[in-house]
Amino acid sequence: MEVNTFDLQNNYMHSSKTLLSLLILLITSNSLLAQSSWELAVEKEGVKVYTSSVPASKVKAVKVQCQLQARASQVVALLLDVESAPDWVYHTKSCKLIRQVSPSELYYHSEVSLPWPAENRDFVAHLTVTQNPQTKVVTIDGPSVKGMVPIAKGVVRVSDSKGRWVLTPQSGNRLQVEYSLHVDPGGAIPAWLINMFATQGPLDIFRQMKIELKKPKYQDAQLSFIRN
Repeated sequence: MEVNTFDLQNNYMHSSKTLLSLLILLITSNSLLAQSSWELAVEKEGVKVYTSSVPASKVKAVKVQCQLQARASQVVALLLDVESAPDWVYHTKSCKLIRQVSPSELYYHSEVSLPWPAENRDFVAHLTVTQNPQTKVVTIDGPSVKGMVPIAKGVVRVSDSKGRWVLTPQSGNRLQVEYSLHVDPGGAIPAWLINMFATQGPLDIFRQMKIELKKPKYQDAQLSFIRN
């Protein structure tokens, strides 16, 4: 069998370029992560709220850490019950399920009420739940997506939002919960107002979450895709 040295050289050069590109991407990603500087903004009732500046954005990212006396299936059941959000999610006016893709994936539409003179904001989010089979760590991603719901008069559509929950099981039927969020609210709204709400909002959310988790429908939750 004749070996084409030109093809071998081409394949080698292509593989080298691909490997180099991957290495550059990894180095760049790690550098960006290393540059993320979180500052403790408030600590209260066992909840730590951190903020961090984001390049090219006036709005700070928020990270919240807290321990809950709960199982992963309880918290996931609550987060997937999107239409209950007005009961416990800070300043949520309405929240409607748009499409249930699977037991662990859905789309929903939410409207957030803001004090006058700011206009309310709304967004459509794509919620997905995954669990690491070895560590049992659960990740819930909820980035905003475009379309699916017409823009309403007098309500500003959020142009970009990235939210994530990470649930890490601890001993004694406890969970280490980390929630991170960065929002570009669109329209004219003072960044200082958003950043102020970013610190108060998480405290209220976790306070209300603890109350919601005591309800029987969450206490007894059993999900086929979650191992506690």
